[in-house]
Amino acid sequence: MTTETRADAPDTGRSLRERILGAAFASFMQHGYAGTSTLEIATRAKVSKRDLYSLFGSKQAMLGECIRERADRMRVPLHLPPPRDAETLRTTLLRFGTTLLHEMSRPEVLGTFRLAIAEAARSPGIADILESYGRVQTMAKLGELMRAAQDAGLLGPGEPEAMGGMFTAVLWGGLHIRLLMRVADPPDDAQAEARAVAATEALLRLYPPPAVRGG
Repeated sequence: MTTETRADAPDTGRSLRERILGAAFASFMQHGYAGTSTLEIATRAKVSKRDLYSLFGSKQAMLGECIRERADRMRVPLHLPPPRDAETLRTTLLRFGTTLLHEMSRPEVLGTFRLAIAEAARSPGIADILESYGRVQTMAKLGELMRAAQDAGLLGPGEPEAMGGMFTAVLWGGLHIRLLMRVADPPDDAQAEARAVAATEALLRLYPPPAVRGG
């Protein structure tokens, strides 16, 4: 075993499944799916190929589990309380926006997206996993916030999902694509806050509460 392999080996205190998935993801990120062999994964994880196949029937199954695990971690770790007034709504939107930008700009998250994109043609189910576990659940949470704000009379009429989509579109403004292509750097705190402010103000202008809309 080479020095590089020893350095890459996961902590043996972790479960067999965790070690295999950690080694698989590291190999996929370094060599791509096609360039990664099950022997390399087994060597990195310090397990036999027999152990590997007993838990995961194929290399594709390991890729799917890697994406599934990381997509689950992409959910924005933020509780969104029902807004009581205009100020709490604004504060919650700002927190949501800045947190989303920082979480989705992390190197391991961007790497997961790149891996799923690279394998989309060969394994379309991989992209479905990333979509359903990551973006869909995050947008559902944002839609719930929009609906609660409407119920409280803080936002005007509109489809909550479409309102959330508009908010995230202004928030990102194409940045996510540039990050995936490695032609932009992740936003710092000030940049993330400025984007969140712009998205929040745009939403509040487009969907003012009924009393404001009616003059």
